[in-house]
Amino acid sequence: MLESVEGIILKETPFGDTSKIINIFTKEYGLIGVMCKGAMGIKSKLRSSTLKITYGKFQIYYKKDKLSLLSSVDIINPLKNIKNDILLISYASYLCDLIGQVSKDATDANLYNDFINALIKIDEGLNPMAITNILEVKLLDYLGVGLNLTSCISCGKKTDIVALSSEKGGLICKDCYRDERIVPISIVKIINMYYLVDIKSIDKIAIKDDIVEEINRFLNSYYDDYTGLYLKSKDFLKTIAKLN
Repeated sequence: MLESVEGIILKETPFGDTSKIINIFTKEYGLIGVMCKGAMGIKSKLRSSTLKITYGKFQIYYKKDKLSLLSSVDIINPLKNIKNDILLISYASYLCDLIGQVSKDATDANLYNDFINALIKIDEGLNPMAITNILEVKLLDYLGVGLNLTSCISCGKKTDIVALSSEKGGLICKDCYRDERIVPISIVKIINMYYLVDIKSIDKIAIKDDIVEEINRFLNSYYDDYTGLYLKSKDFLKTIAKLN
């Protein structure tokens, strides 16, 4: 039976000469694989609507735990600003790859909504690094490596906090501090705000660029140390970001 599902294409893989398989993160079923027959053909109506970062309503013949079959696509938001800017494409591509890893083991309405809203906010012109970091912080719990932002990770003390350690995975008090990189408590408060904020409600980001970059450096180190994820799109994003 033909069904309509909302989602965004995270990955596309050629299949045969003219077909492809797409991975869609859907609102209804989480991550699913869909066969798109003839979609790579020059005259195919599905050619442009089955590309990575396509956000739309997908009419499919759904098969649980098997490849579904695509019939047609209605675009919800073309995300034109993202697709016309190499830096924004790099951020969006990285987020697609990241959510592809997280959504393998999690089907959650909040996860879907946070991801979609992050892409929409980047497309609307909000700071892409800050929006990406907000989503990265929210995904840590799904990855099983949530940050401890309430007390010293070593002794449990809640006062005299002097550092946030990516290596130790949380706050460090002055008594336990050794040689960890000092991160101001003001930054800790912003990271905690990242956990709590509703991405959809954000209409501006009033955080200084150097603070955004400091948080990004911390999260890069934390993801490297704790998540076990290696995404080529993240390396590409780092390279492109340095050039801009």
